[in-house]
Amino acid sequence: MRETMSAEVVSLRPRGSQPSLAPILALTAAGMNSVNAVILERMQSEIPLIPALAGHLISGGGKRMRPMLTVAGAELCGYQGTRHHKLAAAVEFIHTATLLHDDVVDGSDLRRGKAAANIVFGNPATVLVGDFLFTRSFELMVEDGSLRVLKILSNAASVIAEGEVDQLTAQRHIETSEERYLSIIGSKTAALFAAATRIAAVVAERSEAEERALDAYGRNLGIAFQLVDDAIDYDSESQESGKDKGDDFREGKMTLPVILAYARGTAEERKFWEEAIAGFRTEDEDLAHAVELINRHDCVAATRERARHYAQRAIDAIAGFPACEARSAMAEAAEFAVARRY
Repeated sequence: MRETMSAEVVSLRPRGSQPSLAPILALTAAGMNSVNAVILERMQSEIPLIPALAGHLISGGGKRMRPMLTVAGAELCGYQGTRHHKLAAAVEFIHTATLLHDDVVDGSDLRRGKAAANIVFGNPATVLVGDFLFTRSFELMVEDGSLRVLKILSNAASVIAEGEVDQLTAQRHIETSEERYLSIIGSKTAALFAAATRIAAVVAERSEAEERALDAYGRNLGIAFQLVDDAIDYDSESQESGKDKGDDFREGKMTLPVILAYARGTAEERKFWEEAIAGFRTEDEDLAHAVELINRHDCVAATRERARHYAQRAIDAIAGFPACEARSAMAEAAEFAVARRY
């Protein structure tokens, strides 16, 4: 393709139809087998606790969306080599390390439907194994030998850390704006989606325009993905979502459903939110009231509608690539990110 990409219009399917991850799973199956082999090999250590703790989370049934996007992006770019397998594993190690650290910070009890690593192994071991996985990711980047790939992934790791700190400082601050919230999730979630997809264009030696297109796809998909995650916390039972319902509420996180409910609420409702986010209303009946207020003002629906907007932007970003199985699968993955209930 030329440096300036021409795009066709590819729209989200009607709300009644159900998108699936099946196309992208089929597209990336062979590549992900190789990625998983790298993950299994590189999580090993002579210290038995390290593979035991890492395996507790890595084998916990996650969708592995981020490394899958690296593999899918390579397919979209027509890449025939294998460099991206190790880099996709590096992406997954970065993601897993951040999850381990997050669970310690948040004091989480559940992760992907089972006890969080910090509950099983304790906080110190969980933090240190997260550090181990970070170092493994950088070893894999160095082995690849591309300074450009190293720059993209190391920058993403830095931005993720900044986003997590920003979220921590926004916690229990009712005045957190939608703009700041979007900035936080753009850093803590979307940055790795963007990097994971962009490096596929780098290893395939495609143009700067194609790099930017894949970056935009991943970034917008990541925002949509996180918006839906935050909606699910007020819209789905823990056995479906794989985490305790109301975690965000009890931790005083200012996610979009809460920001919207506070903005749309009456004076009495706003007083409730001020007390709840400050940590004074965290019982089960308070959570039930919070869900009722969020439903009253259609805040979950509004959050999902915002997610649809970003999913469409992700699809638009890759519209300049030739129509093919990879482009279709990646577009449907964006649709799935919005429609999912878990």
